[in-house]
Amino acid sequence: MILAAGSIQNPEYVPTNYQTFLLTIFIMLIHGVMSSFPTKWLAQINSGGSTFNFIALVIVIILIPAATDRGSRGLPKFTPSSEVWGTIYEGTSFPAGVSVLMSFIGVIWTMSGYDSPFHLAEECSNANMASPRAIVLTSATGGLFGWFLQLVVAYTVVNIDEVLDSELGQPFAAYLMQCMPQKITLAILALTIIAGFAMGQGCMIAASRVTFAYARDDCFPLSKYWKMVNKTTQTPVNAVWFNCIIGILLLLLIFGGELAVGALFSIGAIAAFVAFTTPIFIRVFFVGNRFRAGPWNLGKFSIPIGTIASAFVALMVPILCLPSVTGPELTPQDMNWTCLVYGAPMLGAIIWWFVSARKWFKGPKVNIEHLMLGREGNTVDGEEVKGNDSGSERQEPGSKAIGELGTGNKATELH
Repeated sequence: MILAAGSIQNPEYVPTNYQTFLLTIFIMLIHGVMSSFPTKWLAQINSGGSTFNFIALVIVIILIPAATDRGSRGLPKFTPSSEVWGTIYEGTSFPAGVSVLMSFIGVIWTMSGYDSPFHLAEECSNANMASPRAIVLTSATGGLFGWFLQLVVAYTVVNIDEVLDSELGQPFAAYLMQCMPQKITLAILALTIIAGFAMGQGCMIAASRVTFAYARDDCFPLSKYWKMVNKTTQTPVNAVWFNCIIGILLLLLIFGGELAVGALFSIGAIAAFVAFTTPIFIRVFFVGNRFRAGPWNLGKFSIPIGTIASAFVALMVPILCLPSVTGPELTPQDMNWTCLVYGAPMLGAIIWWFVSARKWFKGPKVNIEHLMLGREGNTVDGEEVKGNDSGSERQEPGSKAIGELGTGNKATELH
């Protein structure tokens, strides 16, 4: 989007792959440095970024319909409601109903941020209240304001095909150029770039905590290095830079063309869906009434919502694997490689489980029986531990599962 803004300012400028590669590396390195800060600093940075995102979103939702210049193209200020609500854009070769479901991939991508609260739960104060509350509020506010933004786009977009095929290579920037004056377009892009930077930094933090958690359970090669907590910052700095290096290596696919990049990014939606829904599915269909809910929960709506969520994901997983075209028009460039790119690593993980991991991996190093099944004892590192039956967050002697992060630092405050 930064390079697209440069192209708007100077139409003769055409970004190259190496410029995209170097700019992305630069941003990732900044994110890596910021994500290595102490927890207290991260709390302040994330609070500021979240506040800016919310304010910027409200400004954009108001500014676009107020400043649209569709009239300069001989068009009405807004697209007629009959067209907005009564027309389905035919962007695929599938029937309209399937096309609508396939369009959900954009929503799935943008609505994936609500996982951060439970990745950061170990570092937040009053986690059993703050973390689930943050998940629900993030989903609710993101869904509500995202819906308003989609309405604004639907009522002001001029030509969807031109947006998707624009030489800018950035659909949102191309859309703004269709319906907004250039200066306002650049102003909105500036807000979006800053918001995106804050979001990327949050994703780096969340990813590092996921890596740390898996390494703590000895799931990775060389886990002893990735689960180390820096003595100065009391954060998993090694996990941060492990993720950063992996991300930079994956960026090399930019030079492999759109097919290689598309194959990588095609797995994002389905991978997030499967990761989010697996614990929900287990809670609804396997644990049932044995589940011991925390003080902040969905109450009687928990099972119905979990059932609907599981059914929706079961419907969407095959939909997300479909290509946009069918028949003789389908080429390798248009193929949806999600099945291969996501399925191959998953198949490898399953084989690894049966060949090796099942012999030594006994589950996450947390109080599984006590917290999930509601039994009297606690299982910590495979040993029965008595006490702490109240479900408090106090770490039992000998347990490395709770409180390993953020020791000696103020906990992250989730708002």
